[in-house]
Amino acid sequence: MNFDENFLQEMGLSAMPADKKQEFLNYIQEELEVRIGERISKGLTEEQLQEFDSIIGTDEAAKWLEKNRPDYREIVNRSIQEMKDAIAKNRTKLLN
Repeated sequence: MNFDENFLQEMGLSAMPADKKQEFLNYIQEELEVRIGERISKGLTEEQLQEFDSIIGTDEAAKWLEKNRPDYREIVNRSIQEMKDAIAKNRTKLLN
């Protein structure tokens, strides 16, 4: 998912002050990476975590996840939806 001006518009945040937009988009990206990483890692052994950490490249990582954590797409989608729900709930606060 791309976190950009289109995302802000979709979330009703296009009126966010310009100086806050990129900061907010960076926060969303980082927060999702942490949440998704924590959720995916809960179902993996220490050996699998080390193996995954050694992977370079998104295609290789996706293949590895398909094999070792087949529900990873569901985890990603659920995490994104939870983030969107939280943003929608706090839209007014975010615009001030």
